[in-house]
Amino acid sequence: MSPLEPRPPRRVIPIRAASTTAESEVARVMQICNACRYCEGFCAVFPAMTRRLSFAAADAHYLANLCHNCGACLHACQYAPPHEFSVNVPQAMARLRGQTYSDYAWPPALGRLYQRSGLTLATALAVSLALFLALGVWQQGGGAALLQAPSGGNFYGVFPHHLLVSLFAPVFAWACLALGLGVRRFWRHAEPGPHSLDAAVEASGQALRLTHLGGGHGEGCNNEDDAFSLWRRRAHHATFYGFMACFAATCVATLYHYGLGWPAPYPLLSVPKLLGTVGGISLALGSAGLGWLHLRRHPLQGDRAQRPMDLGFIGLLFLVASSGLALMLSHGTAALPLLLCLHLGAVMALFATLPYGKFAHGVYRVAALLKSSIEKRQPSRLKLADD
Repeated sequence: MSPLEPRPPRRVIPIRAASTTAESEVARVMQICNACRYCEGFCAVFPAMTRRLSFAAADAHYLANLCHNCGACLHACQYAPPHEFSVNVPQAMARLRGQTYSDYAWPPALGRLYQRSGLTLATALAVSLALFLALGVWQQGGGAALLQAPSGGNFYGVFPHHLLVSLFAPVFAWACLALGLGVRRFWRHAEPGPHSLDAAVEASGQALRLTHLGGGHGEGCNNEDDAFSLWRRRAHHATFYGFMACFAATCVATLYHYGLGWPAPYPLLSVPKLLGTVGGISLALGSAGLGWLHLRRHPLQGDRAQRPMDLGFIGLLFLVASSGLALMLSHGTAALPLLLCLHLGAVMALFATLPYGKFAHGVYRVAALLKSSIEKRQPSRLKLADD
């Protein structure tokens, strides 16, 4: 297009100035950091910051989800508390991230409820669903049905396949719908610009490797003190890849059942069983590690108000993994019915709450990484303003 030709009108999205306390604090610390720039090479947040002179709500939300909370900038900052400027980037970003969980959640009321009472809600939902399933078994076969090995020696003797599908399909569909609508709202608000394949590849690699949990210099995160450690990165990797292996096991088992006509149970060395076992062990170790590190982390590194929500999510992940492994070991025993009810209740509670907490943040973070990769390939806003 010639510079003299009229350009087509662009869709204009109103830019809201930072108005909440969390948004205003991110804007304040970013303006101070933009003048200093000592941490410019630490992670993706600071290069993105330098492309801006002011920080509207959309910019603050984007930067907050781009932050991986490694803590390196807090320990390197000369203006950190107790300095009068009180610059604490990890804490400011963490508080605003918590706000984005409810701001972009669908429906918003559930996002606000989970943010306020995440641990209580996760525990109550898992226990109530497990009790509901146990009562269903009791009603069909009496107390003996809960305390003896099921017919056929596997969980289909407790809950038929079609019943499990009818229970889990709506919950899974709800999680996908709510997450999809949430990330769509976040993406439209962020105004990422034109996409490109190389930007998507770069962002995917950064997300899968957790590049920005390297602490700015690749030595790891700061947890309870100034010492660097890679344990947080390792625990995140174990949790994520364990979860994905368990999900892959379910997908393969579904293919076996519907595509090949091979119903469960499967042999110990079958693909679904191997994926589920390795994934369950990895998920259990990773979530336990994240919970331990979360409890030991220095108060200045994050938002203490979000601890119940964070621990609720971590606890559900651990319960799903540990109950799944126990269920596998209980094959053909009298403990199987109760363990199955506990495992299914935990899985349903996990998927019902996925769109409203840390898992949603993981999706928003990938979107923020993609926006960062796209933005790096565009002319700087400041340069355009100078031109």
